[in-house]
Amino acid sequence: MRDKRLKLAAVILLISIAWVPAFSNTKASSFLQKNVPINFSQVKITDDFWQPRLLTHANVTLQAGLNQCENETQRIKNFAIAAGLIKGVFKGFVYDDSDLYKMLEGASYSLMNNPNPALESKLDSIISLISAAQMPDGYLMTYFELGDITKRWTDMNMHEMYCCGHLIEAGIAYYNATGKRSLLNVAINYANHIDKTFGEGKRVWVPGHEEIELALVKLYRVTQDQRYLKLAKWLLEQRGHNNATWDPADKDYYQDLVPVKDLKKISGHAVRSMYLFTGMADVSSAINDTTYLPALDRLWDDVVKTKMYITGGIGSSKVNEGFSEDYDLPNEDAYCETCASVGMVLWNQRMNMLKGDGKYVDVLERSMYNGALAGISLSGDRFFYVNPLASSGNHHRKAWYGTACCPSQISRFLPSIGNYIYATSTDNSIWVNLYIGSETTIKTAGNSIDLKQETTYPWYGKVTLRVNPQKSKAFKVKLRLPGWCKKYDISVNGHPVKTQMELHYLIINRKWKKGDVVTFNMDMPVEVVAADPRVKADAGKRTIQRGPIVYCMEEVDNKSIDSAKIDASTQYTATFEPDLLGSVVEITAKAGNQVYTFIPYYAWDNRQAGKMKVWVDYK
Repeated sequence: MRDKRLKLAAVILLISIAWVPAFSNTKASSFLQKNVPINFSQVKITDDFWQPRLLTHANVTLQAGLNQCENETQRIKNFAIAAGLIKGVFKGFVYDDSDLYKMLEGASYSLMNNPNPALESKLDSIISLISAAQMPDGYLMTYFELGDITKRWTDMNMHEMYCCGHLIEAGIAYYNATGKRSLLNVAINYANHIDKTFGEGKRVWVPGHEEIELALVKLYRVTQDQRYLKLAKWLLEQRGHNNATWDPADKDYYQDLVPVKDLKKISGHAVRSMYLFTGMADVSSAINDTTYLPALDRLWDDVVKTKMYITGGIGSSKVNEGFSEDYDLPNEDAYCETCASVGMVLWNQRMNMLKGDGKYVDVLERSMYNGALAGISLSGDRFFYVNPLASSGNHHRKAWYGTACCPSQISRFLPSIGNYIYATSTDNSIWVNLYIGSETTIKTAGNSIDLKQETTYPWYGKVTLRVNPQKSKAFKVKLRLPGWCKKYDISVNGHPVKTQMELHYLIINRKWKKGDVVTFNMDMPVEVVAADPRVKADAGKRTIQRGPIVYCMEEVDNKSIDSAKIDASTQYTATFEPDLLGSVVEITAKAGNQVYTFIPYYAWDNRQAGKMKVWVDYK
């Protein structure tokens, strides 16, 4: 019986797969989209800050995560059992398939810039199990296949579409990395199953955990199959119309209170919100429709102005893994899930694509260097799920979690950071959004431009951009002026140049030739930052920031951490320490006869256990 099922599944796979073109970055897909990011597969990271982390990810993080999925938990084994290859019962949580998919996505991203035949072979063997576990009608979820299959599609909060979304993203990633359609085929079949089951004139459904919406837009962009875009829009439109089966009291938690176009304030689960807003932005761009934009603007203002930590973390409440009232930002009890910080990166990139405003990259950068990066140890094999801004000494990273969304999330995020550096637009502009040492070749306006960025950012603010166009032509280079930067100078070939300022970008519009060099110097002093006075938890306190990096105190450096106080006369010294915490700029604060040490927040809990605080008493 099992053999017949596998043969039938193979036939369905062959029938359903059309030719799938590679992902293209050439032009914006709609007039709404102001720029198109350069895919990280076309960006070589040479940066002293990020390159070591990417090597650690490739050599340590991937192996650690895959080992957890294969040997320490049953995430991979569940697929082998569902395929009938071995005997056993399901073990784990309902959504565990998604963690494996995210690990496969991260591994695929790593393969693009770090070819590894052994890893690729390993992924092929895992993908073969996933493919064999897929049911003939395209459905794929080991929890139900190994449990009561009659219960599938009966509970909107059982993560079926969420898992499919992560499967789609993994399938696309592996296809782009290797040219192999094996996992993409599986994803398309699951998406086709969902499309046949749900939609206009079919069954109603409101995904309890958003994610599939943005994944379907990605699938549409790869396959050009309008069904997936239509389904993504339809799923967004199901919210706020009493279509869900959960308790009405939980509508807030699931972002189901009102239609998405009418959303005014963020609420409920933080990660679900980020995926929802990212999906709304993606659909807006893909269908050339401004309907969701006013809501996205309102929601962004609400998040950034009333509910975001200085680290770019969001979701202060443990109760709902999300949001409570405005300005409720406790420190030691902060939830700040790592997944939510990565979600802020995803959403803010989409907002920048739609609006062309550097303020969104400011938030993206804040979340990336602080809230998200804190989620992984310097060794690359231990993770935070929760990222508080203070600790009594008992909060530590773990090798894995029962609910392992955060380790697998950071594992797929790190190798994709090249996605956020450069972009192009149809007005012959090259956008430099992040300052990360890197190289890329950009094709625009009938020209090919080699770019090489050299910098010691985030520790120092000097950026050298070498611009080498194949043909001497006029085009614009847009350099984001970070919100933290108050003083800067900019020159081309050693001569100061005039720039236009537009939406937080410095624009150099000139005829470029081979050998042109842009030098951008951003002054990077130590800043003493006060919270909004409505944040009660930070009343009478200050924190330290330098460039994009938020700092904290650890007990290992400050034995008097509980009584530490700074004031207006405190003097600060920033010193680069190559042997400290993987090379950081350390800040010392001389307050009277006391000297305090501050380290980057992302690097805390990498030495001996002890107390930590971001916000320090200010007298």
